[in-house]
Amino acid sequence: MERRKALGLIAATGAATAASLTAVPSFGADTGRAADATGQGKANGKGGYTFALDRNVKRTSVRFKNRYGIEVAADLYIPRSARGKLPALAVSGPFGAVKEQSSGLYANEFARRGYVALAFDPSFTGESGGTVRDVASPDIYTEDFSAAVDFLGLQKIVDRERIGVQGICGLSGMALTAAAADSRIKAVATAVMYDMSRSMSRGHEDYYTREQRQKIVDHLSRQRWTDAENGTYARGSHEIPFDKNGNPAPSNRVLPKTLPADADPITKIFFDYYRTERGYHPRSINSTTAWTATTPMSFFAFRQMTNIDMLAPRKALLVAGAEAHSRYYSEDVQAMAPDTVGLVIVPGADHVDLYDRRDLIPFDKLDDFFTQNLA
Repeated sequence: MERRKALGLIAATGAATAASLTAVPSFGADTGRAADATGQGKANGKGGYTFALDRNVKRTSVRFKNRYGIEVAADLYIPRSARGKLPALAVSGPFGAVKEQSSGLYANEFARRGYVALAFDPSFTGESGGTVRDVASPDIYTEDFSAAVDFLGLQKIVDRERIGVQGICGLSGMALTAAAADSRIKAVATAVMYDMSRSMSRGHEDYYTREQRQKIVDHLSRQRWTDAENGTYARGSHEIPFDKNGNPAPSNRVLPKTLPADADPITKIFFDYYRTERGYHPRSINSTTAWTATTPMSFFAFRQMTNIDMLAPRKALLVAGAEAHSRYYSEDVQAMAPDTVGLVIVPGADHVDLYDRRDLIPFDKLDDFFTQNLA
């Protein structure tokens, strides 16, 4: 299978599993020993989380609303030895993941290093609100970062003048977009960034032809009629692949239930995280199901990075794996604003390695970046 088509993750078959909201601890509850989540993998042994909470960090379940009135679910990580006003970070991503996965791991590490860190589920996903489940919006996801800044800035322990954001994978594009429009965000870092607007409207490495892009628009438009007539929201691929006849061929799962013997390398690395004990979570879209089928429509309409020049004089740091299929996104953004955006390439790392491989994630460099730019 061609590498670019592999990004459509078209190996999946079978009925999608509808996501559902589950009960969560009340506001202010310490979730370091929360009840086990249902599902598979090591998350069961860590209170539903795919990583262990550092003993020097306190984790609290919190809720706040964005400016659209949607309740956003988050975990607030605070150093147990915290004193005075601290710098703070809003953390989210990857696209289709939940706060119990990679974003929580990052937040836990930042809190261990002295930050107040807020890992949140984007609207419509995980434990966050939104009536239609598992629908993505680049506008609302961008807003969620600013709403997270609102929340952090109201905490007595947080210095409002030292708030930054950390995006991971597909939420990185929204983190950069939010920072360009919200000067309260004093610094922004990303890990294995995806520009989801570019991904969905252009394909991996911009491989979609003009004809293919029109076919996708037509396909999404027809799906809108189907959803309207049925009164439901079908599931489907967010980056739409094509069949051998050149027609859109979406799947109703992001990843297959079992890994085919001939799976392409990119499907393998995502499967190894989301569908195994390493990173599985029952509320993660990537672990269990697919996005609503019309999700790409808003990403065709909303182009990210347009105002990246508005980030200056504030700074950004983009981290990418040397072996990551997503590396070019970070390189292209850095080239757009070389005086504002720094780039760190991690040798030997693929895309998913920087979700949870503590030996590869350059936390020291990220810490140095935020220390300098949140001074």
